[in-house]
Amino acid sequence: DTILGAGDGGLIIYAIIGMALIAAAYSLYGGLSAVAWTDVLQVAMLVIGGLITTIIALDHVTPDGGVIAGMSHVLNTVPEKFEMILSRDNSEYFNLPGIAVLIGGMWVANLYYWGFNQYIIQRALAAKSLSEAQKGIAFAAFLKLIIPFIVVIPGIVAYVMYIQPEGTAAISGVQDAFLAGDGAINYDKSYPWLISVFVPTGLKGLVLAALVAAIVSSLASMLNSTSTIFTMDIYKPYINKTASEKQVVFTGRLTAAIALVIAGFIAPLLGNIPQMFQYIQEY
Repeated sequence: DTILGAGDGGLIIYAIIGMALIAAAYSLYGGLSAVAWTDVLQVAMLVIGGLITTIIALDHVTPDGGVIAGMSHVLNTVPEKFEMILSRDNSEYFNLPGIAVLIGGMWVANLYYWGFNQYIIQRALAAKSLSEAQKGIAFAAFLKLIIPFIVVIPGIVAYVMYIQPEGTAAISGVQDAFLAGDGAINYDKSYPWLISVFVPTGLKGLVLAALVAAIVSSLASMLNSTSTIFTMDIYKPYINKTASEKQVVFTGRLTAAIALVIAGFIAPLLGNIPQMFQYIQEY
């Protein structure tokens, strides 16, 4: 909505419906195989689009431009944004309590998310062999290391542009770009704002496609996971023990379709949640 619209939420409903239909088009009938093959293309688009956004954002953060100069300026201006261990006087210490995050909580969340979440491990379970599954997990871990460069750094660049310290390029309207309807700062607008303001028209389409691909990929995987869990863990063992393969497939597709409709109604209600991942972990 921020990239293509006015940033007032007018396109949110249409975006939700569009992405839901795209995800349903190939996940309901193609299954995990279709999800896996489309992920290959979507991941490539996401990495390329993210790197393009990072490079362009760094090139515009200083008056004279330059990616290296931009990165140096960001590091010197807000070095605290690159610290993973927060001190007690930090305002976010309650959410990320220093070293305790690493030794007391983060490894537990990661072990659950990457090792036990069916939404994540379904790819490994569908691998041709144990060796192929291990290679896939190792490659996914490598891709995870790229996330700070394509997600975190653009966010920090947007923050530097917002506070406008000395040596930062003057950008018209930046103070109003992150304001929500109630006057509070909406940090979620930073990434789409960078794309809408600095990325050229041709590349903007590629970056937008990458963002949509990431969302649709997650949605399709979740639909497939929901379908698998219900049909294999509930429907066949307890509801219809003699179900044929055709009945199982139909039930799985119906389950995914119902889940998609429910999610479509709930999604607009979650727009005011500041930290979605934290919300999911809490509830």
